[in-house]
Formats: sequence, C-alpha cells, structure tokens
Amino acid sequence: MPLTTDAVLTLVQQVAAEVVTPRFRSLTESEIDEKQPGDLVTVADREAEELLTAALLEAYPDAVVLGEEAHAADEGLLQRFREADHGFTVDPVDGTKNFVQGSPDHAVMVSEVVDGETVRGWIWQPEHQVAWVAERGAGTRRNGVPVVREPAGARPRGATSIWSRRGRQPLGLPALRGSWVCCGIDYPRLMEGEADYLLYGHTNAWDHLPGSLMLREAGGAVAHRDGSPYTARSDSPGLVVAADAETLRLVLEACEGIWPRTGS
Repeated sequence: MPLTTDAVLTLVQQVAAEVVTPRFRSLTESEIDEKQPGDLVTVADREAEELLTAALLEAYPDAVVLGEEAHAADEGLLQRFREADHGFTVDPVDGTKNFVQGSPDHAVMVSEVVDGETVRGWIWQPEHQVAWVAERGAGTRRNGVPVVREPAGARPRGATSIWSRRGRQPLGLPALRGSWVCCGIDYPRLMEGEADYLLYGHTNAWDHLPGSLMLREAGGAVAHRDGSPYTARSDSPGLVVAADAETLRLVLEACEGIWPRTGS
C-alpha cells in the first residue's frame, strides 16, 4: 500500500529512534569502518538503510531504492536508479563524520523520484528534533510550518566544505565560510538564512535530492556548475545551491574560476 508523506516521515523517525540515536556518542571502534580513507560508515548507517529499504520496497515493490551503502557495494545500482520509472534514495546517516565525532549535526534523509523528477523529500535531524518535508508543487514544511526563503540580496554569503581552506574565493563576493559538512544540515541552514548559497563538488543523489527539492519548493534554485539543471538523472560535476534564481546566476559567474579541475 502506498505510503503517505506523513507515514514516510514517521518511518524515518522510528528507524532513527531504533538504530541511530541509541548509537549517538556510544559507538565502539568495532562499529566504525572506512569504505575508503576518510569515508566513514557505522553500524547505524547499515542498519538504518536496511530497515528503510525493506519498508519502502514492501510498500513499492517495483521501485528501485538507491541507498548510499548499497551503492558502495553495487555501483551498478546508480544506473538502475537513473533509468527507473520510480525510485527512492536513502541516506541513513548523512553527516557520518559528524555523527562519529559526537556532533548533533547529522540527519536521516529519503527522497522519492518519479520519471527522473524528485516528487517528495524528507530530512529528519534527530538530535535537533526537526523534520523537513517537501512535496513537489506543495511547498516545504519545517515541523509542519511552511517555509519560504527570502531572496539573498546583492552580496550573498556562501558556504562550502572543500574550498574555503584552499584560498579559492568567489570573485567580488564575501569570502566563503565552511559548511556544516552534512547536506541534511546545510540545506536547512540555507533555508533558515544562515547562508545564501552552497557549493558542492559531488552531486550524489542521496545527498542532494531531498534538500534540492525542499529548496526549490521554498523559492530557491539549484544548478550544476555549468548552469544545467540538477535532476535525479544528472551526472555532471559541481553543484550550486542558492537562495533564489538571481543569486544562482550571480554565483555561477563569480565562482566560475574556482572549481577544482576534476570537479570533485
């Protein structure tokens, strides 16, 4: 039986309460691994993804569920997701480094995609007790309250996790600050006005589909570094996430020369 938007949120919250929150600041060394140097995964990531994937497939047996950890084990899953008529993304613990380090800035995220377009998105920040939910054409809500992001103005403030410490700065705009190193925190902070734009090298669907839908529904804009649209079927590098369309245009021009050559 199809799940309502509120039912999916309840599912995400229940899974977090069952297997994520009990591990917060309680992980042992044996419960933390590296998929590759610096890329951490915990028992909470694996268990949460398994529970969320099983519940989504029970409700939608024909959907393709793209989980971050499943993708790490099967890279072909990404292409099957892009080609699917119906799919979901699951990021079981977004901000795993923060989670491991004991920072409350982590989240559980899910999105639903139909014919390559994100139609619903959920971000649950368990330690902050804040739920962000969006439906295409129906807006974005923070703990049930509609959210509208106001335009940024002439000198937008940007944040990123990869260039601020390397001396690369946007032309004619304030210096970049560090992001919160977690898309499930970054996008909400932008919608709350703590930054006006975000720059990303990676464009992983599980990281960006929930937040990008929310931001667009709240009045923001998202595009690849070349200005092309970001969708569930995108494979171009570099992402600009902005408070409004004019800020997006301005930032694309101001940041044209600072992207890493590989786009990573």
